[in-house]
Amino acid sequence: MNAEAVTDSGIWFRVEASSAASAVRRAAERLGAQVGIGEVRIADLAIVAAELTSNLVKHADEGVLLLRPVRRAGQAGVELVAIDSGPGMADLTVSSQDGHSTTGTLGIGLGAIVRQASWFDGFSLPGRGTVFAVQVWPAEPARPSWAGALTRPITGETVSGDGYAVRVADGRHQVLVSDGLGHGSLAAAATDAALAAFRNAPAGPPAAVVAHLHRSMSHTRGAALAVAELAPEAGVLRYAGLGNIAGVIVEDGGRRRGLVSLPGIAGHQRPTIREYDYPLGPGSRLVMHSDGVADRWRLEDYPGLAERSPLVVAATLLRDAGVRRDDACVLVARSWT
Repeated sequence: MNAEAVTDSGIWFRVEASSAASAVRRAAERLGAQVGIGEVRIADLAIVAAELTSNLVKHADEGVLLLRPVRRAGQAGVELVAIDSGPGMADLTVSSQDGHSTTGTLGIGLGAIVRQASWFDGFSLPGRGTVFAVQVWPAEPARPSWAGALTRPITGETVSGDGYAVRVADGRHQVLVSDGLGHGSLAAAATDAALAAFRNAPAGPPAAVVAHLHRSMSHTRGAALAVAELAPEAGVLRYAGLGNIAGVIVEDGGRRRGLVSLPGIAGHQRPTIREYDYPLGPGSRLVMHSDGVADRWRLEDYPGLAERSPLVVAATLLRDAGVRRDDACVLVARSWT
């Protein structure tokens, strides 16, 4: 693998043996050089990558790590998301302090990660595992994003037919989740076309954006997709979807409100496109996912998770509700009022 192979969707590593640490570290260093974070920050990134993988080897069950570039506010950085189903920790803050150890080691791993990171967040529950997200930027990073997401290909594939995109167009905060029909490269090509059309679409409400995506995807096999627009200052979420993309508003306190998608395939036939408005209160979270994620999750089953970053919420749901027999994507966005 060379640096050019690291696309924005990133690379997943299974971390089961100590040999994985060097592979992840080398890939992280190459990606750091690719996005231009500078030699000093590449050295910091190498420490972060080595410590994250070391912790997965020592403490985790079914540990995986996602390495990918991140871009925001005119600069690029590197992001690592470590996910496991291991014993978990009762207090992640204490465990992140130098000197804390559960295995008789010096206990400097998580502390070193926190020191080298530009931004980090995590969530852990005893008996349920841990999610830890880290970003390394060349300078001070932009403020944490209001939306976070992950995709994972079906077992046996290297590319995912699921994807997502986030944009702010003329003040409209919008997100997209797409599930290209089938699996593999043709499904990925359909979703890539949806993402490109979304990023370049004229500013407009979700229904107009979905109509634009539909017209732009006629050369592909098509996709199920949905576009949401968060307008917390107006207390409303606007939503338009085609096919089996799940959308849920989780209100403060845990109450769930399902969002309506109509039957159809973007890029094929002439689907009915309709937009729906929903109340969006302070503290609410939007969760969108493809059908590669089972709709059995409940945020109230994870005390404290709703207060974590959208990326950490998405990673936790992907770990516990994602299915291996399908591509999977989870996107989480938060109301910022």
